[in-house]
Amino acid sequence: MGDRIILHCDLNNFFASVSLLFNPTLVSLPVAVCGSKEKRHGIVLAKNEIAKKFGVKTAEPIFEAKAKCPELVTLPALDEKYEEYSQKVISIYERYTDMIEPFGIDECWLDVTGSTVLFGSGEQIADKIRNDVKRELGLTVSVGVSFNKVFAKLGSDMKKPDAVTVISRDNFKQKVWPLPISDLLFVGAKTCEKLKSCGIHTIGDITDCDDITLKRLLGKNGAELKKYALGQDTSPVVTPTEADKPKSIGRSVTCEKDFTKNGEVKKAFFEFAQYICDCLHQKKLYAGGVQVHIRTSNLVVKEFSKTFPDSTDSALIFATRGFELFCENYSFGEPLRSVGLRAINLKDNRIAVQQDLFGESDKKIEIEKLDNSIYELRKKFGSDGIKRATTLD
Repeated sequence: MGDRIILHCDLNNFFASVSLLFNPTLVSLPVAVCGSKEKRHGIVLAKNEIAKKFGVKTAEPIFEAKAKCPELVTLPALDEKYEEYSQKVISIYERYTDMIEPFGIDECWLDVTGSTVLFGSGEQIADKIRNDVKRELGLTVSVGVSFNKVFAKLGSDMKKPDAVTVISRDNFKQKVWPLPISDLLFVGAKTCEKLKSCGIHTIGDITDCDDITLKRLLGKNGAELKKYALGQDTSPVVTPTEADKPKSIGRSVTCEKDFTKNGEVKKAFFEFAQYICDCLHQKKLYAGGVQVHIRTSNLVVKEFSKTFPDSTDSALIFATRGFELFCENYSFGEPLRSVGLRAINLKDNRIAVQQDLFGESDKKIEIEKLDNSIYELRKKFGSDGIKRATTLD
C-alpha cells in the first residue's frame, strides 16, 4: 500500500486579507484588524504582510503597534465575513476531496489520496486549489504537500504567501531536519525551552536524542515528537462527524456605549439572530431554546434561558423569543455593558407543535419559509446582500 497524499492549506493573513477585500484602496498600506478601543478591546487581532514587516504583532496594544508603524491603518473585525469566507474556501476544497479536517477557521488538512486519478498529483491538486481560491475569492493560500499531516503542516509554513511546498520521503531529511525545533507541530514555548536546555535546537537534533532522555524531559510526548521528526506520523485526516456538532451557538457584543433602552437590545438581538440562524442552516440544526446573557455597567452578569415545545432555524422567530425573554427578566435598572444571545437545546430535526385553532402554526411555517429564502440569498450574495430593516440605524 502506497503513501497517503496529505495537503495542509493555510490561508495567508486570513483576517486581514478578508477585511481588505472590503477596503481595496488599502491593499498597499500597512493594515491591522483591531479590537475597538471604545469597546475596551484595543489590541491587534491580525495584520497584513506589510504591517508584519514593521514588526507589528498579534495581541499587542494598538498604541504599541502604531509606535512601530505610525502609518498603520486599523480596521474593525468583520466576524461574519470571516465565517462566510471560511465556508466558501471549504466549498472549494470539497471539489477535490470529502476528507477535510479543519484546524481553526483558516487552516485545513485534506487527504487527496483517492483524488489523484481525477485531478493529478498532490502538487497539481495543491496548485489547482491555490489558483481557484485566488481567482474566485481574491485570497491566497499556502499549501504543504506530504505523506503525513505533520510534514504537510510544516510545508504550508515554509513558503508564504501563495505557494506550494512538497515534502516527500526522499527530501524530508534535507528540508525538515535543519528547521528550528519550534517549527515542529505541538512544540510550544515551554517544550522548546526544555529541549534547548538539552542541546536540541533543530528538528534533526531530536532524532538523535535517546528515548530515555526525551521521556524524562517530556513524558510520553517526547517519544511522539521524535516519531514526528522521523516522518512516522500516521494520524488520519478526521472529518467532522455528527458528534462534533455544537451544543449551542451564540453571539455577544460589548458596545461603544452602554445599552440604555430596549430598542438598542432588540436591534442587537436581530443582528445576532441572523448570524446564529445562518449557522444553524449550515449545520442543519434547529434551536429548541434560547439563552440571554447580560452584563451590567457594574459588571454583574446574569443569564436567562427558556426552552420551547417547537424548534426553529428562523432568525425572526428566534430573535423575537430572545427579546421577549430579555423583557420578561430585565427592565433597565442600570445600563448594560454587554448583551448576548445563544441558541440552546439544538435539534437535528425541526419539531413542530400540533396545529392550533387560530392559525399560529401556519404563520410560523410561512415565517420559516421566508427566512429560508433570506438564508439562500445571503449565502449567494453575502451577509450584506439582504438585511432586516430592524437592524438598520
